[in-house]
Amino acid sequence: MSASPRDPGAPDRRGPARYLWWVIAAQPGRIATGALFGTVWMVCLTLPPYLLSRAIDDGLRPGDRGALVGWSVALLGIGVLNAWLSIMRHRTMTRVRLDAYFRTVRVIVDHATRLGAGLSRRVSTGEVVTIGHSDVGVISQTLTATGPGVGAVIAYIVVAALLLSVSTLLAVVVLVGVPLIVVLIGPLLGRLQGAEAAYRERQGALAADLADLAGGLRILNGLGGKGVFAARYREGSRKLRDEGYRVGSAMSWIQAFGLGLPALFLAAVTWLAARMAAQGTITVGELVAVYGYVAVLVPPVSALIEAGYDISRGLVSARRVVGFLNLEPDPRIQGSDADGVDGPEEPSVLRDPQSGVEVTPGILTALVSACPTDCTDVVDRLGRFAPSPVTWGTTRLDAVALDQVRARILVADNEADLFVGTLRSAVSGRWDPDDESVADAIDAAMARDIVLGLPEGLDAPLDAHGRNLSGGQRQRLRLARALLAGPEVLMAIEPTSAVDAHTEAKMAARLRAARAGRTTVITSTSPLLLDQADVVQYLVDGRVAAVGRHADVLAAQPGYRQLVSRDAEDENRAEAQLPDSAEKRGEPDLPAGPDLPSPSTHDPSDSPHEALR
Repeated sequence: MSASPRDPGAPDRRGPARYLWWVIAAQPGRIATGALFGTVWMVCLTLPPYLLSRAIDDGLRPGDRGALVGWSVALLGIGVLNAWLSIMRHRTMTRVRLDAYFRTVRVIVDHATRLGAGLSRRVSTGEVVTIGHSDVGVISQTLTATGPGVGAVIAYIVVAALLLSVSTLLAVVVLVGVPLIVVLIGPLLGRLQGAEAAYRERQGALAADLADLAGGLRILNGLGGKGVFAARYREGSRKLRDEGYRVGSAMSWIQAFGLGLPALFLAAVTWLAARMAAQGTITVGELVAVYGYVAVLVPPVSALIEAGYDISRGLVSARRVVGFLNLEPDPRIQGSDADGVDGPEEPSVLRDPQSGVEVTPGILTALVSACPTDCTDVVDRLGRFAPSPVTWGTTRLDAVALDQVRARILVADNEADLFVGTLRSAVSGRWDPDDESVADAIDAAMARDIVLGLPEGLDAPLDAHGRNLSGGQRQRLRLARALLAGPEVLMAIEPTSAVDAHTEAKMAARLRAARAGRTTVITSTSPLLLDQADVVQYLVDGRVAAVGRHADVLAAQPGYRQLVSRDAEDENRAEAQLPDSAEKRGEPDLPAGPDLPSPSTHDPSDSPHEALR
């Protein structure tokens, strides 16, 4: 059942226990090696008491120096062997845990990829992060039971057999006492499992709240809602802390019993053996051996208790992983490439019956609505990110092979991530374009000042999510990336919402020029963008209420006129508040020099390629 590093194999999703068994069975050789080292190590821990008893009875008491030296050397040798076995056991079990960790991470990432755009509608970001980090770590720790856990059982049997050679009564006490200790801790493990499950659920919900709070901090601050959400997060943290106390309480009792009960058991057996030695039933050497045997049982018993604790937590985490893996992709969104049909050979009309929107090939179409989510929903359906009866030419969009849809129709969302890397890689995406194409796309998106403003230019590093850039800069880079992809159909959601009016006017003109002759859809209420559109489709309550040129819809629809006029007034008010600077003029605040052409005089027909390199 082994798998290559790129192929973790098919996980068993029938239940948490079956999933844990799959993780174990996926690396049988390493598991067997870990169990072997763990078993031999724990069994060898029982040898020093026997060797010590022989050194006392055969060498120390009779005064036989040769026997004493011989047994002492044997004792030293077994100590060295135990040290080596302990090192090898630890190394092997570390590999076992890492294999389980990364194997589970791979199946989660692969399944998240299969869920695609439907993932965010099914599971929160915080839940995925919690599963992919905390639960994966707990599952990997559970596999420790396959090494020391197996060794503990075998060591228990060996000690019982050795005690049987000394005293039947002592052997019976050990055989009955150790299982009794484990049984006493059983109810605590059940309590821990329940508390751990509640803690994990609340942890995932709180992580989702934190992600939302961090992502919308600037907006919340502007609306004055930061304090409200912070108070909500504090309340969630308090509840999570209380759940953590419940988990900690159960864990403390388990650990107390795990250390205390074996110690009490050791004292009881030692007391019994001492009475037998005083009565002459066993020798002094055998008394020392009995003490050593029972003392050696403390690590195996603790390992068994710890294994039960790890398995209990592992089942909770595996249940969450299995629940995630059992989420099925929506066939209306994801489809099946094996069963999908080919899309239309030529650019064709996209129709959304639910809203009445029709996207004509080869022109720039603008969607306008007083409720921005109505336009976003239309784009999601036209881009096959939401289930709908959208048609592409004469074919239903959800019947077309998904790889064709994704290759020919691109939805550019303002929430699209900018990953860690260079500016060039962020714009290039999965393609490897030449410098000229990159420069054209950057220039069309009015992002030239971003490149010129960074010392390394296109090779400048970006932080995660582009945090070292402003919101407007990130938006322009996303647009440049979409333009560079050059899809047959490009749908851009509010592509200029984070820039000033002067920059927006230039972006609108350059977007139209860059997409001339190709199908483009934008959502916006900005008159600067709408004026560049070939056709505007005005939506009211999610349905098309008017279609035409911007000026025609403006004259015929009072609601549209009020909406667009309000947007223009907001832009003018924002412009009036800006200082008379290069930023207001839509230009980079950079000194022009002999090697740095002035962007303010730049025209799309200029050649910025050398400067962008």
